[in-house]
Amino acid sequence: MQREPVPLMELVRQAQAEADGVAEVARQLQICNACRYCEGFCAVFPAMTRRLAFEPADAHYLANLCHNCGACLHACQYAPPHEFAVNLPRAMAQVRGSTYQHFAWPQPLGAARTGSLWGSVAAGNFYAIFPHGLMVSLFAPVFAFALLALGVGVARFWRTVSPGDAALSSAPAVGEAVHDALRLKYLDGGHGQGCHNEDDAWTLSRRRMHHLTFYGFALCFASTSVATLYHYALGWPAPYGWTSLPKLLGMTGGLMLVAGTAGLWRLRRRRHAAHVEPTQAAMDLGFIALLFLTGATGLLLALLKTTPALPLLLCTHLGAVMALFLTLPYGKFAHGVYRAAALLKWSVERRQPLALSIGE
Repeated sequence: MQREPVPLMELVRQAQAEADGVAEVARQLQICNACRYCEGFCAVFPAMTRRLAFEPADAHYLANLCHNCGACLHACQYAPPHEFAVNLPRAMAQVRGSTYQHFAWPQPLGAARTGSLWGSVAAGNFYAIFPHGLMVSLFAPVFAFALLALGVGVARFWRTVSPGDAALSSAPAVGEAVHDALRLKYLDGGHGQGCHNEDDAWTLSRRRMHHLTFYGFALCFASTSVATLYHYALGWPAPYGWTSLPKLLGMTGGLMLVAGTAGLWRLRRRRHAAHVEPTQAAMDLGFIALLFLTGATGLLLALLKTTPALPLLLCTHLGAVMALFLTLPYGKFAHGVYRAAALLKWSVERRQPLALSIGE
């Protein structure tokens, strides 16, 4: 079935919303640049002080450098109900959402955002339901496309703000960026006590749940990678025993992924309304739900593979994985990739001489 083109008025509305969001970030950053009370909170504010004006590219860069910890909002003397109405977490969140559409590739997609299902299968063999070749032919192109689309989008994002590619040769900058990304350094609120969620209290819950989710996903990916190596390099096809490396990695990663996403769902539902962009709730919760469903159905598959529930569980799991792959470049998953790029930009930028003089 041919997809209906996006109406012209909808494209105009999206472009106007992006322009308004960028303008609002620029307005608030001008106020912050004059105040500078939050200069030591995170990487956003020292990066801000290196600029006198904020072009759209700068707004996208700084919005993705922001970790939405909420510390600046609760410390700001110009936050609502002040007439200046400075609310950087929400303004940055709105621009981050438009970043994924603006730099998406292909561009139009950025606007989009055998047998019975019940019955026992001999030895719990998945391939009796979906042959290995069929799985590879379905999932490999989609995953490759997702990686390509993310790579092109982030490359376009990278080229819009100096420092340029030549600065990538700085090994210390790369190491620092990787270190900050893997530790989620800027989810400590700028003080090491954590960030805010539903009120003014400090909490490390968001940082911990993000760590569980990220490293759980990484272990699940490692499990699939090792299984692929077993199948093609060593000639050991699935299914694998409980003590095998793919099974140990997958079970550990699945448990972490389920625990992390359940925690993130609870935190997101209780998040202070002033911290978030309301229009992004569906994207945030949808991504969390997809990750949870992927991890939970994977665990259930391992536990119930010898029961009649196997076909239904396998279809549900593969559907969740396919949906996750298809939305990787255009949904909430993209925030991790763009934020890592922004962290690398900051690690490079902070090592360069300050271009602004005191007179300016």
